[in-house]
Amino acid sequence: MIQNRLKQYQIILASQSPRRAELLKQLGLDFSLDSKNVEEVYPEGLNNVEIAIYLSQLKAAPYQMEVKGTNKLVITSDTIVCVDNEVLGKPTDRNDAIAMLQKLSGRAHEVITGVTLMSACKSTSFSASTKVFFKILPFNEIEFYVDEYKPYDKAGAYGIQEWIGMTGIEKIEGSYFNVVGLPVQKLYTELMNF
Repeated sequence: MIQNRLKQYQIILASQSPRRAELLKQLGLDFSLDSKNVEEVYPEGLNNVEIAIYLSQLKAAPYQMEVKGTNKLVITSDTIVCVDNEVLGKPTDRNDAIAMLQKLSGRAHEVITGVTLMSACKSTSFSASTKVFFKILPFNEIEFYVDEYKPYDKAGAYGIQEWIGMTGIEKIEGSYFNVVGLPVQKLYTELMNF
Protein backbone atom coordinates (compact mmCIF):
# COMPACT_ATOMS: atom_id res chain seq x y z
CA MET A 1 0.00 0.00 0.00
CA ILE A 2 2.69 2.50 0.99
CA GLN A 3 4.77 1.45 -2.05
CA ASN A 4 1.95 2.58 -4.38
CA ARG A 5 1.47 5.83 -2.48
CA LEU A 6 5.17 6.73 -2.85
CA LYS A 7 5.93 5.13 -6.23
CA GLN A 8 6.66 8.52 -7.83
CA TYR A 9 9.60 9.02 -5.42
CA GLN A 10 13.14 7.73 -5.46
CA ILE A 11 13.54 7.31 -1.68
CA ILE A 12 16.91 7.91 -0.03
CA LEU A 13 17.55 7.00 3.60
CA ALA A 14 20.35 9.35 4.64
CA SER A 15 21.72 7.27 7.49
CA GLN A 16 24.62 5.01 8.39
CA SER A 17 22.46 3.08 10.86
CA PRO A 18 21.88 -0.55 9.89
CA ARG A 19 18.95 -0.58 12.34
CA ARG A 20 17.16 2.28 10.57
CA ALA A 21 17.75 0.62 7.20
CA GLU A 22 16.30 -2.66 8.46
CA LEU A 23 13.21 -0.94 9.89
CA LEU A 24 12.57 0.94 6.65
CA LYS A 25 12.99 -2.31 4.71
CA GLN A 26 10.45 -4.02 6.98
CA LEU A 27 8.04 -1.18 6.21
CA GLY A 28 8.11 -2.44 2.62
CA LEU A 29 9.83 0.50 0.98
CA ASP A 30 12.37 0.44 -1.83
CA PHE A 31 15.13 2.89 -1.02
CA SER A 32 18.81 3.58 -1.44
CA LEU A 33 21.26 4.46 1.31
CA ASP A 34 23.39 7.56 1.38
CA SER A 35 25.08 9.47 4.13
CA LYS A 36 26.90 12.74 4.33
CA ASN A 37 29.09 13.59 7.30
CA VAL A 38 27.44 16.26 9.40
CA GLU A 39 28.77 17.45 12.74
CA GLU A 40 25.92 16.87 15.19
CA VAL A 41 25.97 20.19 17.03
CA TYR A 42 23.01 22.34 17.97
CA PRO A 43 22.51 25.84 19.38
CA GLU A 44 22.00 26.33 23.11
CA GLY A 45 18.53 27.10 24.37
CA LEU A 46 16.65 24.39 22.46
CA ASN A 47 14.44 21.98 24.37
CA ASN A 48 14.97 18.24 23.87
CA VAL A 49 12.34 17.82 21.15
CA GLU A 50 13.72 20.86 19.31
CA ILE A 51 17.25 19.37 19.51
CA ALA A 52 16.17 16.09 17.89
CA ILE A 53 14.27 17.88 15.11
CA TYR A 54 17.09 20.40 14.58
CA LEU A 55 19.62 17.57 14.16
CA SER A 56 17.39 15.74 11.65
CA GLN A 57 17.05 18.98 9.67
CA LEU A 58 20.81 19.53 9.89
CA LYS A 59 21.32 16.09 8.33
CA ALA A 60 18.82 16.95 5.57
CA ALA A 61 20.44 20.29 4.66
CA PRO A 62 23.24 18.82 2.46
CA TYR A 63 20.56 17.23 0.23
CA GLN A 64 18.65 20.45 -0.59
CA MET A 65 20.44 21.02 -3.91
CA GLU A 66 20.41 17.30 -4.73
CA VAL A 67 16.61 16.99 -4.57
CA LYS A 68 15.86 20.14 -6.62
CA GLY A 69 14.16 19.28 -9.89
CA THR A 70 14.14 15.54 -9.10
CA ASN A 71 11.70 12.97 -7.74
CA LYS A 72 13.97 12.20 -4.76
CA LEU A 73 12.55 11.94 -1.25
CA VAL A 74 15.20 12.08 1.48
CA ILE A 75 14.58 10.72 4.98
CA THR A 76 16.90 11.85 7.77
CA SER A 77 16.66 11.27 11.50
CA ASP A 78 18.49 11.68 14.76
CA THR A 79 17.86 10.00 18.10
CA ILE A 80 18.83 11.51 21.44
CA VAL A 81 18.62 10.16 24.99
CA CYS A 82 17.70 12.59 27.77
CA VAL A 83 18.05 12.15 31.52
CA ASP A 84 17.76 15.00 34.04
CA ASN A 85 17.65 17.54 31.19
CA GLU A 86 21.04 16.25 30.01
CA VAL A 87 21.29 15.03 26.43
CA LEU A 88 23.37 11.89 26.05
CA GLY A 89 24.77 11.48 22.56
CA LYS A 90 26.97 8.68 21.31
CA PRO A 91 29.73 7.71 23.75
CA THR A 92 33.26 8.74 22.82
CA ASP A 93 34.95 5.70 24.41
CA ARG A 94 34.54 2.82 26.89
CA ASN A 95 34.62 5.04 29.99
CA ASP A 96 32.05 7.41 28.51
CA ALA A 97 29.74 4.47 27.65
CA ILE A 98 30.04 3.08 31.18
CA ALA A 99 29.34 6.52 32.69
CA MET A 100 26.23 6.94 30.52
CA LEU A 101 24.82 3.56 31.53
CA GLN A 102 25.50 4.35 35.18
CA LYS A 103 23.44 7.55 34.77
CA LEU A 104 20.56 5.54 33.27
CA SER A 105 20.73 2.74 35.87
CA GLY A 106 17.64 2.46 38.08
CA ARG A 107 15.91 5.39 36.40
CA ALA A 108 13.58 6.49 33.68
CA HIS A 109 14.83 8.48 30.71
CA GLU A 110 13.40 9.80 27.46
CA VAL A 111 14.37 8.75 23.94
CA ILE A 112 13.43 11.30 21.29
CA THR A 113 13.83 10.83 17.55
CA GLY A 114 13.53 13.74 15.15
CA VAL A 115 12.73 12.90 11.52
CA THR A 116 12.81 15.10 8.41
CA LEU A 117 11.24 14.22 5.04
CA MET A 118 12.40 16.37 2.14
CA SER A 119 11.56 16.42 -1.57
CA ALA A 120 11.96 19.07 -4.28
CA CYS A 121 8.75 20.83 -3.31
CA LYS A 122 8.06 19.87 0.29
CA SER A 123 9.78 19.39 3.63
CA THR A 124 8.33 18.30 6.95
CA SER A 125 9.78 17.39 10.32
CA PHE A 126 8.31 15.58 13.31
CA SER A 127 9.40 13.76 16.43
CA ALA A 128 8.46 10.83 18.62
CA SER A 129 9.23 10.32 22.29
CA THR A 130 9.45 7.15 24.38
CA LYS A 131 10.00 6.82 28.13
CA VAL A 132 12.35 3.96 29.06
CA PHE A 133 12.75 2.50 32.55
CA PHE A 134 15.99 0.69 33.45
CA LYS A 135 16.40 -1.56 36.48
CA ILE A 136 19.45 -0.92 38.66
CA LEU A 137 22.33 -2.16 36.51
CA PRO A 138 25.15 -3.86 38.41
CA PHE A 139 28.55 -2.50 37.38
CA ASN A 140 29.73 -5.91 36.12
CA GLU A 141 26.70 -6.09 33.77
CA ILE A 142 27.46 -2.61 32.43
CA GLU A 143 31.09 -3.57 31.82
CA PHE A 144 30.08 -6.86 30.17
CA TYR A 145 27.64 -5.09 27.85
CA VAL A 146 30.06 -2.34 26.83
CA ASP A 147 32.93 -4.79 26.26
CA GLU A 148 30.85 -7.34 24.34
CA TYR A 149 28.52 -5.07 22.33
CA LYS A 150 30.64 -1.90 21.94
CA PRO A 151 27.64 0.50 21.77
CA TYR A 152 29.68 3.47 20.55
CA ASP A 153 27.32 4.22 17.65
CA LYS A 154 24.24 4.46 19.90
CA ALA A 155 22.85 7.48 21.72
CA GLY A 156 22.89 6.79 25.45
CA ALA A 157 25.34 3.90 24.91
CA TYR A 158 22.75 1.15 24.52
CA GLY A 159 20.54 -0.64 22.05
CA ILE A 160 17.13 -1.74 23.33
CA GLN A 161 17.26 -4.72 20.95
CA GLU A 162 20.55 -5.94 22.46
CA TRP A 163 21.41 -7.85 25.64
CA ILE A 164 21.19 -4.84 27.97
CA GLY A 165 17.73 -4.03 26.64
CA MET A 166 16.52 -7.57 27.18
CA THR A 167 17.96 -7.87 30.70
CA GLY A 168 17.87 -4.29 31.95
CA ILE A 169 14.76 -2.53 30.67
CA GLU A 170 11.75 -3.04 32.90
CA LYS A 171 9.20 -1.23 30.75
CA ILE A 172 8.69 1.46 28.13
CA GLU A 173 5.95 3.99 27.48
CA GLY A 174 5.69 4.75 23.78
CA SER A 175 7.13 3.29 20.60
CA TYR A 176 9.68 0.47 20.89
CA PHE A 177 10.90 1.16 17.34
CA ASN A 178 11.55 4.78 18.27
CA VAL A 179 14.10 3.54 20.82
CA VAL A 180 15.67 1.31 18.14
CA GLY A 181 16.11 4.50 16.10
CA LEU A 182 13.10 5.14 13.87
CA PRO A 183 9.47 5.76 14.97
CA VAL A 184 8.09 3.52 12.23
CA GLN A 185 4.36 3.97 12.92
CA LYS A 186 4.62 7.78 12.94
CA LEU A 187 6.93 7.70 9.91
CA TYR A 188 4.39 5.54 8.03
CA THR A 189 1.61 8.04 8.80
CA GLU A 190 3.75 11.01 7.74
CA LEU A 191 4.84 9.29 4.50
CA MET A 192 1.23 8.40 3.64
CA ASN A 193 0.34 12.09 4.05
CA PHE A 194 3.44 13.47 2.30
